[in-house]
Amino acid sequence: MSELQDLTSLVRANTALIVIETPDEGRVVDLFRHLLMNVWRPLFRWSITEGLRRVDLDGEDAPIAPPDATATLRAIREMDQRGIHLLLDFHPYLGYATTQRMVRETLDRRGCKEHTLVLVGAKIELPPDLEHLAVRFSLRLPDEKALLKLVQDEAAIYMREHGGKRVEVDQEALKAIVRNLRGLSLNEARRIARHLIFRDGAIGAHDLPELAKLKFELLNKSGHLHFEFDTARFADVAGLTRLKAWVNQRRGAFTADALPPGLDPPKGMLLLGVQGCGKSLAAKAVAGGFGVPLVRLDFGTLYNKYHGETEKNLRDALTSAEQLSPCVLWIDELEKGLAASGSSEDGGVSRRVLGYFLTWMAERKSKVFLVATANAVQDLPPELLRKGRFDEIFFVDLPDHAARAEIFRIHLAKREVDWEGFSLDALAGAADGFSGAEIEQAVVSALYSAHAEGLPVDESRVIAEVKATRPLSVLMAEQVNGLREWARSRTVPAD
Repeated sequence: MSELQDLTSLVRANTALIVIETPDEGRVVDLFRHLLMNVWRPLFRWSITEGLRRVDLDGEDAPIAPPDATATLRAIREMDQRGIHLLLDFHPYLGYATTQRMVRETLDRRGCKEHTLVLVGAKIELPPDLEHLAVRFSLRLPDEKALLKLVQDEAAIYMREHGGKRVEVDQEALKAIVRNLRGLSLNEARRIARHLIFRDGAIGAHDLPELAKLKFELLNKSGHLHFEFDTARFADVAGLTRLKAWVNQRRGAFTADALPPGLDPPKGMLLLGVQGCGKSLAAKAVAGGFGVPLVRLDFGTLYNKYHGETEKNLRDALTSAEQLSPCVLWIDELEKGLAASGSSEDGGVSRRVLGYFLTWMAERKSKVFLVATANAVQDLPPELLRKGRFDEIFFVDLPDHAARAEIFRIHLAKREVDWEGFSLDALAGAADGFSGAEIEQAVVSALYSAHAEGLPVDESRVIAEVKATRPLSVLMAEQVNGLREWARSRTVPAD
């Protein structure tokens, strides 16, 4: 059923109290005006500035009652025919005993017609005595057809305001923009589309990063998500051959408007491995590979000492991520947020958080691809590792010889060092057992050393810094070897 049909059914059923949470009051009024084509009732609108007015006739009548809430309810109860009354931002006045009592008697139809009261506001909290009488109705978000028309309308407005100058449109970019506007109301989508069009008079691929940033700022009401502006390209990640191929196979299915028959949407991956071997970089590269925004959730920020707040923070954060879809949700060091799930010391909070998180992983329908990283696999709850929670569990090991050579090349080039005269093979050999992060720090240390002496960086200086470093694979050899042994038969090698 359509949104209009659902609302019509509620009115035909003589629903006494409907609650609609939305900042878009105009859309609600228009929706009820269309509803009157199927169910005839007089339609009234109330606000504290205008009072109660009839709005279903040509032109608006004079106020029927003054803006006072009590006087308005008294006028509604005295009407000789049942009507629909849109009460805009009326809920703050329900805190008064007299107002609450009058609303209750109106809903019970004591001495009055069978009116339908509709409370409209951005956020509506009802007193307990009224909450169980209310039916909450959610406005549906616009589909891609409506969003495409909206973008086209904004392009037409630009053309009129700029002397007939047409908006340059990249059709592929337009499809991507419309797809990424999903999850927004019409007003929210209109604001972003207008910003993108009016800043340069064009719609192109260059608009996608700006759209992602604006959408994140608009929807991250929980404040627990962090937008990652710089997503890595797979070309910036050395090695990880199998992981790259796995992502490339699923890119089309994840970004497609409709899945091919028989395929389930890609849901996510867990990246285990040695610290500093590129798990975080791989998470960023997955977003770059899919061509979608990357948002990061820090589990540590969710925990709150007040009862129920931690679970609410998680729900709000995951809801925000779903509204931002299609996107990649990156949870770094997952074990730090869920490691205590078996403990009773926190009053069961960790167990409830884990339970909700597992349910969300299994039941979500939105295009949110989860990438979780972990260093201490032994601290993860067994429920999280069973087959089906993640599409795949990859192990990111220490880079091999070829990958180390590529990591040296990437970091030398990134810092504008002329590496053509370097033997990458010799550097890779000297750095046996090093992680990617340790190789990067060796390059940085060589740059500092050369700068202090006023000399250019050469191969021997980099090798000297490598030899002066004791890598993690040596300092914590037992733990690293134990992790690699555990992963050998339980995970898929990323390289």
